[in-house]
Amino acid sequence: MHVALNWLFMHPRAGGVGTAAREVVPRMLAADPELRLTIMAGAEADDVRDVLPWKDEVTWVRDPVTVTHGPPHNALRTLNTQWVRQPLRARRLGCDVLHGPANSGAVIAPGVASVVTVHDLIWMAYPTAMSPRDRLGTRLTTVAAARAADLVLTDSQASCDVLVERLGLDQERIRVVPLGVEQEPPPAGDAAGVRARLRLGRDEPVLLCVSQKRSHKNLTTLLRALAAVPRADVRLVIPGATTPYEDELRDLAAALGLGDRLVLPDWLAADELEALYETATAVVLPSLEEGFGLPVLDAMVRGAPVACSNRSSLAEVAGDAALLFDPLDPHDIANAIARLLDDEPLRARLVAAGRKRALQYTWERTAQATLASYREARERRKLLRWDRA
Repeated sequence: MHVALNWLFMHPRAGGVGTAAREVVPRMLAADPELRLTIMAGAEADDVRDVLPWKDEVTWVRDPVTVTHGPPHNALRTLNTQWVRQPLRARRLGCDVLHGPANSGAVIAPGVASVVTVHDLIWMAYPTAMSPRDRLGTRLTTVAAARAADLVLTDSQASCDVLVERLGLDQERIRVVPLGVEQEPPPAGDAAGVRARLRLGRDEPVLLCVSQKRSHKNLTTLLRALAAVPRADVRLVIPGATTPYEDELRDLAAALGLGDRLVLPDWLAADELEALYETATAVVLPSLEEGFGLPVLDAMVRGAPVACSNRSSLAEVAGDAALLFDPLDPHDIANAIARLLDDEPLRARLVAAGRKRALQYTWERTAQATLASYREARERRKLLRWDRA
């Protein structure tokens, strides 16, 4: 089977979507020795490709399109590439399947089965999560591709329900393919050094929230919860790229009298983030909506107790291995935080349950389910041709 992958979205800071794409490819190759992969990538993927240990096991087709920045006409070039150039190229190369693994893909793919992964539709419920330009582009690419695809993949049952509700998709065309997590995290950096750099006291309890700084992440409610926690020595660390939303967080923290209890570092090196996981008392994730929730599993495999939102896919992924709270109720969040801070046996139980829960989510399973979807899409396309003959 020959599969073409649309990697126009890939760049060094592609986040969870980029992680999923990079982790699944080598495992699909290992699971199916007869699989041929052609990756159609943009200019921004060059730095990612160069460090991939499996880069020589696939065929690369480079397109000069850039997706994350550039003049407005670049968006039209991107659409043309996804809707016209890639499908024609996939057909010319004799591909069986064309897969868009990042919320976009082909609208018309003659002679090739089309698979599109839609990780979430957060932008529809929370418009401020994206700029107007990005929101328009996402609407054009995601909605059209999802409605045209032979199969639509998504990360969780919660996301499947959202696709049916907001796009009116037939559930019969949707396949839930949960993401995975690396079961052996990379080595951590110097935890004491990271604490010192972030000006965290050596013995201060640290709450870690690995999250983009965007409105749907519900970080303002988390700050109100922190203000309601009786202990004044607790620090909340939210690492991630700076966004305009960060100003709102700083203003609210000042209004709540949190002082330096809120720490907002920019992007951290991988070993620094590992060190933060190692030194954190707990991980708290208050998001209102997610497509999956990799930070839940990231915390669990690293032995950090988790408290998270009882909404959307976070609760689905966490199961009974996390302390769940109502993300709209600051006092409920504060109570969950206080329990984790003060109840060491509870933390130990959640750590053990979290490690066990994370074992259910492996990239090998994700790869197997993705391969199965390719085979199914190929057969569906063959049946469609037969019906039209």
